[in-house]
Amino acid sequence: MASIVKDLMIPSYYPENPKKITLAQTHISSVFIGDKFVYKIKKPVNFGFLDFSTLEKRKYYCEKEVKLNSRFSSDVYLGVYPITFDGKKHVINGEGDVVEYAVKMRRLPDEDLMKFRFKKGKINFEDIKKISKAIADFHKISPKSKEIDKYGSIEVVKYNTDENFQQTAQFLGSSISEKQYEELKNWTDDFYRENKELFLRRIKDGKIRDCHGDLHMEHICIADPIIIFDCIEFNDRFRYSDILSDIAFLLMDLEFNDGNLLSKSLCKSYIKYAEEKDDDLTYDLIKFYKTYRAYVRGKVTSFILNDSTITNEKKIEAKNIAKKYFKLAQKYITQ
Repeated sequence: MASIVKDLMIPSYYPENPKKITLAQTHISSVFIGDKFVYKIKKPVNFGFLDFSTLEKRKYYCEKEVKLNSRFSSDVYLGVYPITFDGKKHVINGEGDVVEYAVKMRRLPDEDLMKFRFKKGKINFEDIKKISKAIADFHKISPKSKEIDKYGSIEVVKYNTDENFQQTAQFLGSSISEKQYEELKNWTDDFYRENKELFLRRIKDGKIRDCHGDLHMEHICIADPIIIFDCIEFNDRFRYSDILSDIAFLLMDLEFNDGNLLSKSLCKSYIKYAEEKDDDLTYDLIKFYKTYRAYVRGKVTSFILNDSTITNEKKIEAKNIAKKYFKLAQKYITQ
């Protein structure tokens, strides 16, 4: 993988021959950003909940990523392209053996990305209304079924949170303290015991849908119309969820970045457009899912600490970010 990454930093190895390539790394992907296009390759990792361990699986999930994201960004995802090796170099769609696959995307303008606009202080309440309506409209038409309903049950949601706690135990004393871990686990288990009827009602009301699963500011483009992209393709269990779990991710992301007023406005606006009940039970469930989402972000950011391809400087940065997510999760349960 290291040799592929090294070669794909060379602009002439791309069919478009871009002026420059910038590399962005996550715990599961290497993203190569050109002038007009972006190529994303999946790392050969297996976290249990995600398995990209073979070339065949990576190709399958590349194809699934394009298909799923075409639901709300039809002209952004352009297909799956082979990475070939001719014995000397790795190139996009060239001669030689296929050694990897990449998802090709149209590059969206940085200045239109929600995260970029937020950092510049250029998101207004009208933007928030448009974003909340776009998400609510998507949720209203997203698929639902008896099979998808199962993913809103306490049993499956608890499986997800139990998995989170199991997978973060290795980071005790590093990115999360034992006190935080125990308090969050106990609060989560108490919420299940006290809200069995609430979970059943959400299923009965048709609120469990094939959602986005990774809905935060970096995956929203403030264009006309609003563009949502980069949903979860690697595990249906993380995408099939209560619609409030989906919107809670974005609310948490805003609050993590000190955008509390925008988060409050987004929440109110979404409840209106999604025709949710404006009551305590709705807000209790949103708080539960915000806590869950903050914990998930703390977990996946902590995974970077085990990635041999990441520099020590980046690992220290990741550890501090993960700590902040776990601190936010703890803050939610004490409010």
